[in-house]
Amino acid sequence: MAGQAHVPAKWTPVCRPEHAPNGSVEPSITVAQDIPIRSGQPSLVALNERSREIFRQIVDSYLATGEPVGSRHLARLLTMPLSPASVRNVMQDLEELGLIYAPHSSAGRLPTELGLRFFVDALMQVGDLSDRDRAAIEGQVAAAGKSVESVLNEASGLLSGLAHAAGVVLTAKNNVRLKHIEFVRLEPERALVVLVAEDGQVENRVLNLPLGLPTSALIEASNFLNACIRGRTLAEAKAEVEKALEASRAELDALTQKIVAAGLASWSGGETAERKLIVRGHANLLDDLKALDDLERVRLLFDDLETKRGVADLLGRAEQAEGVRIFIGSENKLFSLSGSSTVISPYHDAAGRIVGVIGVIGPTRLNYARVIPMVDYTAKVVSKLLGG
Repeated sequence: MAGQAHVPAKWTPVCRPEHAPNGSVEPSITVAQDIPIRSGQPSLVALNERSREIFRQIVDSYLATGEPVGSRHLARLLTMPLSPASVRNVMQDLEELGLIYAPHSSAGRLPTELGLRFFVDALMQVGDLSDRDRAAIEGQVAAAGKSVESVLNEASGLLSGLAHAAGVVLTAKNNVRLKHIEFVRLEPERALVVLVAEDGQVENRVLNLPLGLPTSALIEASNFLNACIRGRTLAEAKAEVEKALEASRAELDALTQKIVAAGLASWSGGETAERKLIVRGHANLLDDLKALDDLERVRLLFDDLETKRGVADLLGRAEQAEGVRIFIGSENKLFSLSGSSTVISPYHDAAGRIVGVIGVIGPTRLNYARVIPMVDYTAKVVSKLLGG
């Protein structure tokens, strides 16, 4: 089994175009993977047809049942005539390559994380969604309405149910385009700052006012800010307001300048809340547990999901490039203990900018061939709705 080489880090299977509904989203799927492939990882050249078939059967069995499979059972599954002894010899070769392992001395074999990565990158055929699947995804997500939060909640819940895993969405508030800001006086020394985004989101903040501030100063501050923020992200608006404020100090009285500065601070100061994480379908992770080890794994995953900052950082890596991204087991430190996999894809706003990611988190025996096109298509449906 010599001649090892690198597995390609990125490949693009193209779904059949006739499966795309009229006016629907683009059907092609890009599967990207930014985990460095180890120099010792085998390539297809290292596996002959017999080795590939046996390895594929071991992975398929694991994805279906989570159980080890032995040589005698494999011999019955294979289309080629091989004795259990011959199968054991091939399994030994696969084990030496690091693709499979024996969980117990007398057990059959399971794929390693390296083996799963190799399978996903080099052997797996990504399935295509049927017209019915596409219509169901579009219809269910669209039924949530135009609210960004309702669309994202529905999409993550939908993926959770379809993949029998936890559905996750990471949305970056600082990528939202702003539309309007208004000051509404509540009391002599307090006002409500109302910020409206182009996508319909509304945020309210209470602002303390200087003593004796006239209503005209609130109106002037609103006009000044609205001239700067429309169509800009939070970060862009902040820079523009500061620039305009510096150039217009002579035109604004001291009290109005204070209100402009305070209004700017009130809706740009929430650094820790700029990224919102939505997790749906924890209960799906409790289905089909095989042993106490599985229960412990899920408990650790629940603990990981509670560490929202860490999950947000992990999902944020998908914003660096287009395409579905797959993280298997210890390829990400966050889920290394729970042995979980993540399949995620970015979604876009009306201008085509990446504004968040959506996907699923579940056990390493996810049905990758089925989950990848689901995540990809759902991300495209969300992009289409948010950009419509």
